[in-house]
Amino acid sequence: MSIIALIAGLTAAALAGWLLTRRSGVLQETAPAADAAAGPDTSGLGLADDGPTVVHFSAPWCGPCTGVRKVVDQVCADLGGVAHVEIDLDSNPAAAREFSVLSLPTTFIFDAAGQQRYRASGVPTAADLRAALEPLLS
Repeated sequence: MSIIALIAGLTAAALAGWLLTRRSGVLQETAPAADAAAGPDTSGLGLADDGPTVVHFSAPWCGPCTGVRKVVDQVCADLGGVAHVEIDLDSNPAAAREFSVLSLPTTFIFDAAGQQRYRASGVPTAADLRAALEPLLS
């Protein structure tokens, strides 16, 4: 009986792990807040006011954060008109709390009005970033 319980537990853990990693890096669209004052305070993030901004939270000890930096830098260079802000979690834990950053890397896309439009935990693909940013440039 304990063998069956052990196998069931391992199967459940494997399924949970698979579901979590399957969502890693996927950009989730967020609805702009009806009232800008109701959302998190973006004043200290250094968002661009003339186009979209990609903000990603990282830390020196975070291995995957280097991958995000490379992908975001490349997409921003390719598209032009997109700002990139990297926030060190260790240096600015208050910003991480404000945006409920629970894991690294976490990436946000803000439009020119400062509204959060997308969020991803993990390393997003260049194609996903490009697809999310292009409509915000027009």
